[in-house]
Amino acid sequence: MDQTLQQLGELLLGAVPTVILLALLYALYTTIVHKPLQRVLAERRSKTEGAVEKSRADIAAAEARTAEYEQKLREARAAVFRAQEARRQLVLQARTSALHEARSKAQAQVQAAKKDIENDRAAAETGLPAEAATLAQQIVRRVLQPAGAGR
Repeated sequence: MDQTLQQLGELLLGAVPTVILLALLYALYTTIVHKPLQRVLAERRSKTEGAVEKSRADIAAAEARTAEYEQKLREARAAVFRAQEARRQLVLQARTSALHEARSKAQAQVQAAKKDIENDRAAAETGLPAEAATLAQQIVRRVLQPAGAGR
């Protein structure tokens, strides 16, 4: 067992430079590679998160602009509808006015025609007895004329 312990001691003594080299390699790795890599990764992560936050802010701004655009679009549509409604009302009023005017003219023409008819009837009633008398005289003359004289 002494020999085993002696061999073990020699092994440990031979491993000391390896341990020292391994510790030195770890320290160098940490200093040269690991810490700068961690710094770069942290910086990259912060830039990525910053970009994500900026993207979220841009999206929120875009949504706000979209909502504003939609509101303006609704207002414009409402204004167009109001203008169309006002134009429709004007056309309707003009149509109603034209209809009333046409009715008034038609009634005036009907009244004028009734007056003309009434005047014609009155003239006919006035002239009818005289014409009837004239016709009666002509008939009597013809009837009383000798048969061969008038022809």
